[in-house]
Amino acid sequence: MQILDSLFGAQTRNLGSSMGRTSMRATVLNNNLANVNVPNYKRRDVDFDAVLEGESNKPGAKLKSIQQKLGMHGVSTGMAKVRVDGNSVDLEKEVTAISETELRYNMLTEMTSRYFSGLKNVIREGK
Repeated sequence: MQILDSLFGAQTRNLGSSMGRTSMRATVLNNNLANVNVPNYKRRDVDFDAVLEGESNKPGAKLKSIQQKLGMHGVSTGMAKVRVDGNSVDLEKEVTAISETELRYNMLTEMTSRYFSGLKNVIREGK
């Protein structure tokens, strides 16, 4: 198992957890979009950059500790403008955020694909 851990260790764990966080943000943003016409609905978002920045400054920070903190701590209502009906969802802002999140997820899947393609090439050349 130690060989597998060294081969697929931190890189795959980081890519996998990044994809999971991005997927979680997409879910939260899609919920905002679904509730755009619900009175008194408060917009929510996931701010992983702040959590990751705080954790990365600590010596020996582990990704697991970050993941444990992400439960609902990474989800916030933010400071959005509130409409007359009390709803704080801005349709244009949500569509932009969803597009950004989709691009980020696509980038992560491409990085993962290239990582495993590189490993495949190394294995082939080693025969």
